[in-house]
Amino acid sequence: MRKWISFPKQEGTSSRQAHADFPEQAIYEREAGRSGFFGPATHFHHQHAPTGWSEWEGPLKPRAFDFNQLTEQAPENPWLTPDLLSNNSCKFRIWHCSENMPYLVRNADGDDLLFVHEGSGHLYCDYGHIHLVKGDYFLVPRSTNWRLEPGEKMELLMIETTNGSYQLPEKGIVGNHAVFDPAVLDTPAIDDEFKAQYSEDSWKVYVKRHQQVSVITYPYNPLDAIGWHGDLAPVRLNWRDIRPLMSHRYHLPPSAHTTFVAERFVVCTFVPRPIESDPGALKVPFYHNNDDYDEVLFYHEGDFFSRDNIDRGMVTFHPAGFTHGPHPKAFKAGREHKKKFTDEVAVMLDTRDALQMSDAAMKVENPDYVYSWQEK
Repeated sequence: MRKWISFPKQEGTSSRQAHADFPEQAIYEREAGRSGFFGPATHFHHQHAPTGWSEWEGPLKPRAFDFNQLTEQAPENPWLTPDLLSNNSCKFRIWHCSENMPYLVRNADGDDLLFVHEGSGHLYCDYGHIHLVKGDYFLVPRSTNWRLEPGEKMELLMIETTNGSYQLPEKGIVGNHAVFDPAVLDTPAIDDEFKAQYSEDSWKVYVKRHQQVSVITYPYNPLDAIGWHGDLAPVRLNWRDIRPLMSHRYHLPPSAHTTFVAERFVVCTFVPRPIESDPGALKVPFYHNNDDYDEVLFYHEGDFFSRDNIDRGMVTFHPAGFTHGPHPKAFKAGREHKKKFTDEVAVMLDTRDALQMSDAAMKVENPDYVYSWQEK
């Protein structure tokens, strides 16, 4: 048995409430916390921005990648798509699919979470047929056979929970129907379109296990189910069905926006919402230490109100070990309450274990991002 050392203290001049009513002489708040906003935490009040470094040496640094430039390395088979960020529990990929898949794929390493960044298409799997559109999450259980028929070129974010599974977060006192009602989760259907693809022709299944691919050939299409029943199935969730938790007097931590939970990481979704209106409340993400988790943000749509010069399709990566937070212009705009509503849509991956960057990711890195917090 173990227990965090916990005895809340106060020293010097500080606010009574985190993320609100800062002392006049120190407008910069920094949160040092453990266990990804669930453990003990202390809030410091600084005279200078905690991200005000003038020089940085060494590999531990904030990074930004323009994954829009990856189209030239776009194999049609998802298992040939390179990992961009990865550890033993998680694989983060960007996959482009422009043609109908004449074969099936199966991931024997773990569940896959697909997020449709661009395009739309029809997905066929063991459980039936479903139409995916831009902004959809689609959770594929481990060892499910599936294939895509894009109606237009599709770009998908793929997050694999290696040797694990995805579950929904506990919603605590706000109840099971908060953030999104489980009733909005859609499953594939054994419909006419699914039945139309029954076939006695030869089909191949590309199975990934331990990052190696085996090919199984059938003299018929294995997607031949006539029905199913049970409580294990792929599910679809569109970000537009997410109704974010909000507080007009308090800036909620990223953990309030958790969408899916895996064994060693979480996936959160930031969607449009009103900005805090209380005069004393912080109106942008607070400066905080990355002490236990690596943080990855995939920018899908909108104006990313805490970042400068970050466009859709780009990714920022803040590994554990330093303080980060809003860029100077965003912080100033928050102080002046210039915006009343955010219109951003972003997918966040927080991993308990350190992520490794691949060569493919490094080729599209912006090396100047580490200095983007400097006042211009």
